[in-house]
Amino acid sequence: MKKGFSQLLKDLPGIRKKLHSLEELILANLVMISEIPSPTFREENRREFLINRFTEFGLHNCSTDEVGNALGILPGQKGDRIILVVAHLDTVFDETVDHTVAVQPNRVTGPSVADNSLGLAGIASLPSVFEHLQIKMDSDLILMGSSRSLGKGNVEGLRFFIDHTDLPVSAGVCIEGVQLGRISYSSIGMARCEIVCKLPDSYDWTRFGLTGSIVTVNEIINRILEIPLPTRPRTSIVLGNIEGGTDFNTVARETVLRFEIRSESDVMVHQLTRDITNITAEVESHSGAEVTFENIAQRSPGGITFAHPISSQSREIMRVLNIQPRITPSTSELSAFIDHAIPAVTLGMTFGENFNQKDESIEIEPVFSGLAQLVGLILAIDRGYCDEHQ
Repeated sequence: MKKGFSQLLKDLPGIRKKLHSLEELILANLVMISEIPSPTFREENRREFLINRFTEFGLHNCSTDEVGNALGILPGQKGDRIILVVAHLDTVFDETVDHTVAVQPNRVTGPSVADNSLGLAGIASLPSVFEHLQIKMDSDLILMGSSRSLGKGNVEGLRFFIDHTDLPVSAGVCIEGVQLGRISYSSIGMARCEIVCKLPDSYDWTRFGLTGSIVTVNEIINRILEIPLPTRPRTSIVLGNIEGGTDFNTVARETVLRFEIRSESDVMVHQLTRDITNITAEVESHSGAEVTFENIAQRSPGGITFAHPISSQSREIMRVLNIQPRITPSTSELSAFIDHAIPAVTLGMTFGENFNQKDESIEIEPVFSGLAQLVGLILAIDRGYCDEHQ
């Protein structure tokens, strides 16, 4: 086994070189996917594109399911194990955003090219990649564009598939567009929350003054920032988004605050959720506003270890491709694998900038290293080099 993995590592630079001849196909898939709007819960057009790609290549069981996942199976010669490779279909951009993509000699720019059109382009291109490299696998490879991943989607697509499939998935690989070198093998505890402050029609302007909902939410934010956070376990509160008001001279009647509680400890996540719920209730009691707290999504910490073969072999694959590993916990698709004790990692494909902005961009040249690492890890899993007993 050790000799076989060493040979695989030696082959990877050559595999990367061969992948350059597929640049036109990969960029075509990236551009076409990027220009299809796919906000969470409305991913049907991207889903159909991906299924059509799977069908064109002749994958087996090209289909969707009750929650809108896109699925295709690249059958192996034995089918004695199943590897699930997944990238999420949805993006943070809705249909009102211009999704035109600009392709330059070294860069691609446009909404969602990094998150996660490049990941999906990798999924769509994998059958052609294996054919071009003349690689035959023993394992069945399930390729999946997962639905309802971001925000309130709460990774519902992948969770639904793993919860309901009869197929014994041996290992999983999650693909994200950026950043190359990312390797996530564990999930931190997380609570994704939303606080909504509304001024009722009966709001007493005389008693409470012309403060508006923004000031009330600002009080909540100040109270949250006063909460002491431990350094062990590592814990943070990420204030991600605030929306409120309509114009300069109009008192804001509704304001929304979205944030995440993150911690290595599930107990700490629950404690902070209770603390902020109490803060919300207290501010509502004296402000005269209607303030609601909603826990949109929840994750428990877990995952494989640093020394697990999938993790260690991923780092070895990166080493021979001159990719600097960036070990970081995940709060996304990986958690669905963790919940079912399926060993899995999340990998990034290239470097990018302006993440989740309309001028989001990715670098083209590193994509071939990203694809080579993906091919290398899939082959390592297929050939048993990532089995725990090795």
